[in-house]
Amino acid sequence: MLRRTVPPLNQRSDRERVLALLKRHGWNATSFQTLESDFRYWFHGDDACVAYVDTGGAWVAAGAPITAVERLAEVAQAFVEAAAAAGRRACLFGAEARFSERVPWSAMLIGEQPVWDPARWGGVLRSSRSLREQLRRARAKGVVARAVSPGELDDAGSPLRREVERLMARWASSRPMAPMGFLVQLEPFSFAGERRYVVAEAGGAVVGFLAAVPVYARRGLFLEDLLRDPSAPNGTTELLVDQAMRTAAAEECLYVTLGLAPLAGPVRGGLRAAQRLGARLYDFQGLHAFKAKLRPDGWAPIYLVYPPGGHGLVAIHDALAAFARGGLLRFGLSTLLRGPAVVFEVLGWLLIPWTALLALAPAARWFPSPAVKWAWVAFDVCLAPAMLRLSRRHGQTLSLVLAALVTCDAALTLTQALLFNLPRARGALELAVAGVAVAAPAAAAVLLWSARMHRQDLARRPGQGEARGHARAPTITD
Repeated sequence: MLRRTVPPLNQRSDRERVLALLKRHGWNATSFQTLESDFRYWFHGDDACVAYVDTGGAWVAAGAPITAVERLAEVAQAFVEAAAAAGRRACLFGAEARFSERVPWSAMLIGEQPVWDPARWGGVLRSSRSLREQLRRARAKGVVARAVSPGELDDAGSPLRREVERLMARWASSRPMAPMGFLVQLEPFSFAGERRYVVAEAGGAVVGFLAAVPVYARRGLFLEDLLRDPSAPNGTTELLVDQAMRTAAAEECLYVTLGLAPLAGPVRGGLRAAQRLGARLYDFQGLHAFKAKLRPDGWAPIYLVYPPGGHGLVAIHDALAAFARGGLLRFGLSTLLRGPAVVFEVLGWLLIPWTALLALAPAARWFPSPAVKWAWVAFDVCLAPAMLRLSRRHGQTLSLVLAALVTCDAALTLTQALLFNLPRARGALELAVAGVAVAAPAAAAVLLWSARMHRQDLARRPGQGEARGHARAPTITD
């Protein structure tokens, strides 16, 4: 079960102060998210604040300063100066034209954000047969979406709260990447009285959950958390959104957003390459397609902005470090140990040139006998396609067999290296080759066993499998 974070007293006091500022100046779609536990606050006078995380090298702000629009440039510049005085760079992850038109900083497009006028949602339904069909499917399976009062979820011991927390835990465990922070941490119960909640239930069980946060200065809502149980019928996610849109329209909201579609739109070539390379860890195109299917009224470009003298690549690094909670290496290792499919695919493809090198290597120099050499070659010829298959479709039996075989591979390789290769090594190069030969299967064995344990832990949870979360990528606007 997820634990509720209780901040220290002085931090709670700062958050109450920030909340008061948000109610006057909270124009960012993500502005309410700055009340979550990762953020620090830099106040500029009584009527301005910047919420940021300190990565150790930079202060990365969540959107534009929380202040009156005419003070954006002044407060942003003062924030940069304060960061410099602390020995830090500064950048703002997520600004829209409202900020960039007033502040002459460099701006890099990082994606697009869909927006709706909830009063027009009925027209969206009438114009989209596929969307109506999804809603019909969910209702035909007995799924009912309903708005939930904050009081039903504010009590950590309530039955509904416990069910939602179990759903959240399954969702978090199923992600291929390690948990991130900054604007994508999962804290839907802080300041519950200010939020809007929707649950989807079927057969008395919670199969979907939506939490929306206010965008005060725009009379709007950001549908921040949108989670669906793997056992939920098709159309459950759309049913949650439909109920949230109806709630927003009834409250006469003027603005609803589902959050940033990262790397959507005409992003730079390097970011387009990142989109393709990262597709196995994060479904950028699928997220954009889902939001587009809901037929938004428009798409707002969202930027990473940094002050004059800064560099785009450095700003990207700083933003990634913020999401990784400061430790990119630690985050990468944590992600690897979860055993995402992309890791096994890389290992499978790397085995192909390695096997070719084994086949070409002189048997007398590198192996105790030709028979040993060709046994290793045959083993790797079988292992490579098995790893590639595991990357595309995980199976518990296949993962167990491969984990056991690769563990034996690592043990035998170490034995051969100690008894045969190291005593005959002729220099640093041969020692390095032996080291790689030992380290590679050992690392692969660790990854395979870690992935297997992660999958088993997920399978033991109620509603096993992968939940889908469409709105956990943040909406960034200034």
